[in-house]
Amino acid sequence: MTDTDLPSSHSSDHEQNLDADRLMQQSDVVLHLGRLMLAAGAGSYRIKSSMARAASAVGLDRHEATVTMTEIVTSSYVGNRFRTEACEVRRVGVNVDRLEALRRIVHDLRAHETVEHLEAKLEQVEKMHARYNAFANAAASGVACAGFCFLNKGGWVECLTVLVAAFLGQFIRRQMLERHYQHFFTWLVCGVAASGTYMGVVTALDATGVVAGNHQGGIISAILFLIPGFPMVTAMLDLFRQDFSSALSRSAYVLMVMAAAGVAVWTVTFIFRWDVETISGTALEGPMLYLLRCFCSFIAAYGFAMLFNAGAKASALAAVVGALANTGRLLLIDVFHVPWQLAVGLAAVTIGLLSQLFVSRASLSRVALSVPAVVIMIPGVPFYRAISALNTLSVDKGVDVGDAAANLSEVFFVITAIGVGLALARIITDHNWRHDVATSDRITLPRTHVEAVEQPLED
Repeated sequence: MTDTDLPSSHSSDHEQNLDADRLMQQSDVVLHLGRLMLAAGAGSYRIKSSMARAASAVGLDRHEATVTMTEIVTSSYVGNRFRTEACEVRRVGVNVDRLEALRRIVHDLRAHETVEHLEAKLEQVEKMHARYNAFANAAASGVACAGFCFLNKGGWVECLTVLVAAFLGQFIRRQMLERHYQHFFTWLVCGVAASGTYMGVVTALDATGVVAGNHQGGIISAILFLIPGFPMVTAMLDLFRQDFSSALSRSAYVLMVMAAAGVAVWTVTFIFRWDVETISGTALEGPMLYLLRCFCSFIAAYGFAMLFNAGAKASALAAVVGALANTGRLLLIDVFHVPWQLAVGLAAVTIGLLSQLFVSRASLSRVALSVPAVVIMIPGVPFYRAISALNTLSVDKGVDVGDAAANLSEVFFVITAIGVGLALARIITDHNWRHDVATSDRITLPRTHVEAVEQPLED
């Protein structure tokens, strides 16, 4: 080896090390973006397409990813080099405000984006605090569940009691999640707390003679804040996009936490012999009934949007969409005798189309508007009654396996109708859903900041 060869060899090794370090930095920042989106509740398709766009911006030739409910595995390619990484996200939840900030970052990406600049933006998003404090968050839960209770034929006694019980239950849930308690345990504790509070308040009112009659059936509405609406909807959309690893893991999570809440309410009602089937109902009819249903749909959707940490504009628009679609759904069922599943499917399509209409005018993502609106149609009451029936198996009370099976089949078909409706709306309005292409295909980035700003904001 000559003297002139040594510098060349050392230079080659040094360049290889620099290339490896550069690839590691590029891969890390893209994975950081995906990790933040997963923790905020984004669906698999949105996470993979956003990471692919970021990968192209920072100079990667190709980027592939596998996403589940709590894990991401990525492979980044530059020339003949590649790097595979995996991360686990244990603190999953829903944060629409953070998702909107990340969507804006992804939209503003341009060709030859520096890793340092993108990382700085992601760190700012990671430091974002919740929009609402614990009291406002719990109040949103109480109001949303009270509106839900009226839509489930509850009277004023049930609605007011549900407001108190759901407020307390959500307050406890937020405290437990902030302290990193396991989700199954958290849902179990909050289910017992909310249903126990409802039972205590109604029993006290009855004992003091303030109210009369049977108000036991409203206890189910007191735990409807525990319905994992966001992961349920994203699981269905992932399934229609054929992202099976994400869809199946999210579906398993949904079943786990709903079963925890169902076991909680059954335990409380079984111990104290409460009848979850009876409910007092309301004597209202005609236009006044539908006006109140529209109002309750509005406040329920608005409350759930606040639980998802959506801003005031997103919450209001989601509430408008939910009020119009859900009132129309109830009108179809009551007046035109349309089957419940078909009415829910039509309402879901309407929600998807109305969300797209607002998206282009309010610079908000479709998911921020559609999910809170569609959550109020998820049949939580039949699900929890089915759990109670399966555990009780008390024929003398008119509750048997047949009732449980009927409730579960109703839940299955309604949830399927919601998924089909939302998917159809996306197919109608989004060409990326009409064509089955890989998430990393056809990525074209603007070259200047001005071009990035002028580019239409993807939802």
